[in-house]
Formats: sequence, C-alpha cells, structure tokens
Amino acid sequence: MARRVFITVAEVSGDKHAAQLVRSLKQLDPELIIEGHGGPEMAEAGAKVHREMVGNAAMGWRGALRFVEIYKVLRWTKSYFDRNHPDLHIGVDSPSMNFHFARAAHRRGIPVLQYVAPQLWAWQEWRIKKVRKLIDRLACILPFEEEYFRRQGVAATFVGHPLFDELAEHRQKLSGEHFPQRPPVIGLLPGSRKSEAASNFPHQLEVAAAILKEFPQAHFLVPTTPATQPIVERNLSRAGAEMRAVTETAIDEFDSMVPRCDLCLTVSGTATLHVAGHGVPMIVVYRGSPLLWHVLGRWLVRTRTYSLVNLLSDCHEHIVPEFVPWYGSNEPVANFAIDLLKHPEKLHDQRERLLHLIKSLNKPGASMNVAKIAMEMIDAKSLR
Repeated sequence: MARRVFITVAEVSGDKHAAQLVRSLKQLDPELIIEGHGGPEMAEAGAKVHREMVGNAAMGWRGALRFVEIYKVLRWTKSYFDRNHPDLHIGVDSPSMNFHFARAAHRRGIPVLQYVAPQLWAWQEWRIKKVRKLIDRLACILPFEEEYFRRQGVAATFVGHPLFDELAEHRQKLSGEHFPQRPPVIGLLPGSRKSEAASNFPHQLEVAAAILKEFPQAHFLVPTTPATQPIVERNLSRAGAEMRAVTETAIDEFDSMVPRCDLCLTVSGTATLHVAGHGVPMIVVYRGSPLLWHVLGRWLVRTRTYSLVNLLSDCHEHIVPEFVPWYGSNEPVANFAIDLLKHPEKLHDQRERLLHLIKSLNKPGASMNVAKIAMEMIDAKSLR
C-alpha cells in the first residue's frame, strides 16, 4: 500500500518551499501519495491540494481575521485524518497556523515534521513547550537554530535554506564589479502578501517619486505575486502618468527583475535574503500596525535587528540599512536611497558584504535534506 504525506502551507514562500519538497519526496519514493493544503506551486509539483490557502495570506491583525477560514479547514482536516490516516504530517513555515494542524495530527498518532522553525529566538519563547509537545522533528533553515532548539529539548536539524534550491539555475555569476554608468534601476518589493503590499507599496511609491525627481531617467521594477498585483496596479494608477511610464510590473518574475536592479527597496522578511542571493544592494522597510508595534512588538521582539541579512551577519553589524518599523515621514528613506544612488562606491561596498554573507549560505540541498528526514520518519512509523 502506498505511503501518504499530508502537507500544510499558508503563504507564497511556503508554497515555493513545499513545491521543492514535493519534488524531492517524489525522487525518493515515486509512489508516495502527497496531498494537503497549499497553493498553485505545490499543486504543480505533483501534490493534491484540497484547499487553496495561499491567496489570502496575511500577518498581524489581518492574519488573525483568517481564523474563521482556518478553523473550517482544520475541522475538515480532522475529519479527513480520521478517515484517511496519513503516515506523516509536514507543516511548512507559518507556525501559528501549522501548530493547529500539528495538534490534530499529534492527537491521532500521526508523526509531525515542521519545516522552517518558528522564530522563538526572536520572540514568543514561551511557545517552546508547544513545539516540544507537538513537533517530532524540526527542520531549521538558519544555521544557529539547530543548537538553539536542541538546547530547548527539540529534535532539530539544520537543513539549509530552501531559497538556494529555488533561485534560478541561470542566476548570473555574482561578482563585486562596480555599477554601470547609466540611469539607475530601482526595485520596489512590496512583499508577497496582500496585507504587506497594501501597507508598504503606497509609501514605496512616494520614495520612488522622490528618487525620480533626482534621477529623471530612473526606471522602477516591481515583481508581484497574483495576490499583490491588483494592489500594485491600483496604486500605480493613482501615482500619475510620469510614474507609470517608468515603472514595470510582472507577476512571479522576482528572479528575472531583481538582478537588473542597482538598488532594491524591499520589505523585511525572506525577501531580503532572496535579494542578497542575487548580490543586489537594498534598503529594508516594513510598515505594519503602529498600535500593535507599540502595544506588543517593541516589548516582545528581542533581536538586535529585523532583516535576515543583518541577523546572519558574522560581524554583528548592519550590512543593509533598516527602517523597521517604518512610520511617519518617507523622507528619511528617500534621502538614504538617493544618497546611495549618488555614491556608487557605497552600493559597491554593500554588494561586497552581501556576497561574503551569501558565500557561506549558498549550499543547495535543503529540500532533499528535509525529504530524507521525512522518509526516515515514515520508515520509523512503519516499524512500530
């Protein structure tokens, strides 16, 4: 009888990670039945997707509003587990959602693998008890996480970062060459979620307008997702003919657009490491709810920095400038961007430091490493 894996995903980046994982699992066991809740990339990779969970991805208070949707899917999943007991449940990223599915699996004796560790080292460390109780194996994507979670009594393994499995194979050879003498090309990266784009892109456009005054021949590239494209287009339509004429958008073209940029204005998150993977300098921003930040965020977040590239810096210094949280005037961000563009040597220096960082992380194989852990767990279950 064919063995079965059930995967749950809640957002675009998780969908990409899950797709690579599905392909790796199929390499190890072509007869494996893979199903779950996710998005189009997971389905395209060969998994049967029961519920589309990616299009409405959100964070903060908007994320909390997804509870009703997730509750209905969770109730369906519990019933499905009772009727079709999988050999393994894999939650990909999104721990707040995946803990619910992990609990449902745990109570039914289904082994649980969490791929992408919850960032308890940054905040909400009290949730470690839940991880120990519900998660049988934890696949970590950041180098320091394995030791952190093992000290907490969790069976954690560093598998590498899936980003380096997903970067285009034709990625340009990274070097530290100076930037060309031509009008600047600036990437505006509003994030993969609708809520992120709605909060950040209007302000990114204001920064772009200020840059355009200093560099009238500047060009702007905006890689979008199916969820964020309507928000980007709606804001561009309000920005005026001049801005629309110098701005190019495209869905799912991150890896073709970002390498063309001299500088990216990107929201915080995995995107920062993704931009660094192409060796492109950046400014990191993130607008969210001021109320949530002042009431909760500033007291709960314990890291010295917010963007992954700065967090992973081995010299414990900021490689890229951060405006997180990004509130008030957009002028400081615009001034910083203009200064970088007027001084190519500053862009060159940041690029060199990003290349140094990426060199230590650029090791493809995360997806296959997770797939091997998954198969070990399935084999161990069959021997019980």
